[in-house]
Amino acid sequence: MLKRFLVTFVFTLLILIPIAIAIDISEKIDNFLEHTDLGFYQIVDEYYKNFIIYYANTFMPLALFIAVILFTSKLSNNTEIIAITNAKVSFTRFLYPYFIGATLITIVSLAMNHFVVPNSSKERKKFEKEYIQNSRQKHELKYVKEFSLQLTDSTYIFIRSFDTESNSGYDFTSEVYDGIELKSKLVANRIKYSDKDSAFTLSNWKLRKIFKDRDSIFSGVKIDTVFNFTPKDLIYKSALAQEMPSNELLKFIGVSKKRGVKNLNAYLVEFHKRTSLPVASYILTIIAVALAFRKRRGGTGVNLALGIGIMFLYVFLMKIAEVLGAVAGVNSLLYVWLPNIVFGCLAIYLYLNARK
Repeated sequence: MLKRFLVTFVFTLLILIPIAIAIDISEKIDNFLEHTDLGFYQIVDEYYKNFIIYYANTFMPLALFIAVILFTSKLSNNTEIIAITNAKVSFTRFLYPYFIGATLITIVSLAMNHFVVPNSSKERKKFEKEYIQNSRQKHELKYVKEFSLQLTDSTYIFIRSFDTESNSGYDFTSEVYDGIELKSKLVANRIKYSDKDSAFTLSNWKLRKIFKDRDSIFSGVKIDTVFNFTPKDLIYKSALAQEMPSNELLKFIGVSKKRGVKNLNAYLVEFHKRTSLPVASYILTIIAVALAFRKRRGGTGVNLALGIGIMFLYVFLMKIAEVLGAVAGVNSLLYVWLPNIVFGCLAIYLYLNARK
């Protein structure tokens, strides 16, 4: 049973991936043809290889769910399940091969989610940025506007505009507070970051230090200084989280918390999702087996239609939970796991009903 189940799973996955590739090619063929220097091998190696890795991992729960329904419905239609139950094999014992298969798939999915897919996504997005994104999308990714960041408990920075490609920006301000009292304020018309020495160069700068009885003002044309941030910290987007392996993502979240970044839920949602989605394999397996365990009028088609409906309901709830979990001030862990909790309850109900 385990062998036949895994073969059905692989077969289902191999059907879904070419469909995704065909749809993607139809959408991006014009972008590929625009770049005469872009060869077939480069498209396959730099883009579709990583595309397959990403979507194979994304489709794993869906492929598992469909495979369980198809495989179990076939057993039921061939009256093999009747023979198994007549042999006094309980429904719980019947689930053993499914859970072994789900465990193998979950382990693979966890490893891919936490380590393989992020690195693959980084290469894929690099290709998209170079050859697929239009000028408006590139402009949105390149420039950061009206950005503020708390570096320490007492230090805040503000940047009106920053170019993430040239690592330079305009209208920079750094303020240091003692409680609610402003102690110093540094402003500069232009700021530029150097990767070589991890330092910032301020142009046309002015520093004002505030004392109890007087203020001191210093100014200059150019000065080199160090701040506790890099241009990467200015790109506050969930897409950045998708390109980080989990160890880097946790480190990034920890550093950002120390710097006082108020809302890190977009990053936490990405981190929690990497575990919740693979674990859903167990829940979806129980639901699929319970739906297809008994022979129905209409056969496999009815079971498959019902199963796909439940699967897309799960995906819909998962997307809503991700959006709500990224809102500041909410428990992102709870929201990410909410679909599993809801469908876990459904799985328990169907399991208890199937045992009768």
